[in-house]
Amino acid sequence: MILKRINAPIRDQALKHIRGAIVRGQFKPGERLSERKLCEFIGASRTTIREVLRHLESEGLITVIPQKGPIVTTITFEEGKQIYEVREVLEGFMCRLLTQCVTPSVITALRRSLELLEIHAQKQDLENQTAESNRFYRILMEGCGNEVLCSLLKSLHARISFLRAMSLSVQGRPSQSAKELRAVFEAIEKGDANAAWEASTHHVREAKSALLEYLSRSRKGDPD
Repeated sequence: MILKRINAPIRDQALKHIRGAIVRGQFKPGERLSERKLCEFIGASRTTIREVLRHLESEGLITVIPQKGPIVTTITFEEGKQIYEVREVLEGFMCRLLTQCVTPSVITALRRSLELLEIHAQKQDLENQTAESNRFYRILMEGCGNEVLCSLLKSLHARISFLRAMSLSVQGRPSQSAKELRAVFEAIEKGDANAAWEASTHHVREAKSALLEYLSRSRKGDPD
């Protein structure tokens, strides 16, 4: 993969591709990220790769181990549980706020994203469903009207995206997740703040259960 010098700086393109490879599972938890291999993978300089790695470390997607270097972060059972506990509160509040300020353009964007997400779920296209779920949540964040809340959620977004791919890999979860997000959308569309809160927190609790099931099996050496 050789990056092209168009639309965005090389650093931003490199960050997007390496982050995406981690979130998709192309780079596995615990895998060492060699600067040389990343340079070859991306077609960028070592200076650019080092900048990207520092950024990914700040997002929690990689961990720098002394005398070993950067590795893809391994999320423990307890860490996953804590991230989703925080996510439940923040996203529930976000959806409640959104019912009070949602615009027709946001509703249209959410509907289109949800329709694509449901198609991917029906086809069992996990990678595209994960990507579209991320997009659906970006629309929610950008539309909620609270910049502080949006900033807090964005700081967690990369790790949540990473964990979302794990939770959606649990059997039966893709279709159930799509149904839950449909309920979130319908509550927001109706302007029902309490229903939006309930639908959102229910969705995150169910996602957490799937994630913890995945992490529990992984701890036992049986991620499949």
